[in-house]
Amino acid sequence: MMNKHLKHFSVVILLIQPVISGPVFAQKTHLPPVPIEATGRVEVLPAQYPETSFLVHDHNFFQSRVFVIDSAKESLPLQFMGMFDMALTGGIATSLKRGEFYQAETYSSRGTQGIRTDVLTILDSQTLSPVAEIELIPGIRYVGMPERYSMQLMNDQRWLALANFSPAASVTLIDLDSRSIIAEIATPGCVLVYPNGSRGFSSLCADGRFMSTILSAEGEILAQKRMPVFFDSDETPIFERPAIIANMAYFPSFSGLMYPVDLTGEVAVVGEPWHLVPKTERAQKWAPGGLAIIDKDDLGRFYVLMHPDSKEGSHNSGGAEVWVYDPVKRQRVLRIPLKQWGVTLGVSSGERPLLMVTNPVDMSLEVYDTQTGQFIRTITDFGQKTPLMIHAVR
Repeated sequence: MMNKHLKHFSVVILLIQPVISGPVFAQKTHLPPVPIEATGRVEVLPAQYPETSFLVHDHNFFQSRVFVIDSAKESLPLQFMGMFDMALTGGIATSLKRGEFYQAETYSSRGTQGIRTDVLTILDSQTLSPVAEIELIPGIRYVGMPERYSMQLMNDQRWLALANFSPAASVTLIDLDSRSIIAEIATPGCVLVYPNGSRGFSSLCADGRFMSTILSAEGEILAQKRMPVFFDSDETPIFERPAIIANMAYFPSFSGLMYPVDLTGEVAVVGEPWHLVPKTERAQKWAPGGLAIIDKDDLGRFYVLMHPDSKEGSHNSGGAEVWVYDPVKRQRVLRIPLKQWGVTLGVSSGERPLLMVTNPVDMSLEVYDTQTGQFIRTITDFGQKTPLMIHAVR
């Protein structure tokens, strides 16, 4: 007769035996070898980007990122075309003609402290990899919220003008062919870069006027002219963020006036302002608002973020609608009610442009049809944190 203790012991052996034998059995199984994954492979983007693509500048302050997004695609794997980093926030300029992107960056030798180095980084638009670097004069470049006109191509895309603010105002002029600095041009009391004529630029001054800088073929200053005052920065301020269409810049004011500025000649010429809001709607106090509040399309129209019940201080709040204008007729041609409140907008290139708007609540991107105003899709979860500037790729 089996001892009751031995009986219990044999039961335990039977219970644990499958546990012991499981791994042993697995070790004897011959699985097919895992194929070796290729490394060092770089996907190349097309030389001519899709017309519906954008560079989405994720400000993120100290470590910015720029996402390349195709807004026409339906799924995130197809929408996400690529990404590149930017050290400390700066401006972006694009040139598909040269196959290059440009960004101003700042590095510190110990991460957040130490010796400061400011550079203009030139990236290949197909690989998104740096191909050259131009060291800038340290400590003077504009560092702040993203601005479309802190960096602009000029002279048939041979030159790049980079705004400085330290707080002294100036512009660094760079030759992109030789990849060297031509000059630093002082613009006392006047900031940013609006290309003027064939080789010049204008800057917006704190006293309510433009200063136009006329340059020679070698980039030397031929003349600097201060134009007449056209607004009061205390009483009737304007946004420094225009849309430029065929050398005509459209500067909206806080109150909803639009100032047309002719940049065709050597100096900026300000035209008569007109009101963005029809008389029948002015009682609702519609006015522009947001960060990147205005952009253009290739059809000659511009788009403005608008909000009702405007008051002092609401000019940075964003808007509930985007209004589309024919600037030649000075007429609104479309109202696009937004699904969510918007703070930044961008418009793609081509004959069927798409409108992209940043929703400040969850930082997603909303896409709209600019012909009908219809909401198309939301683009999100691509790693964004603060996508506060949207550039069409041209």
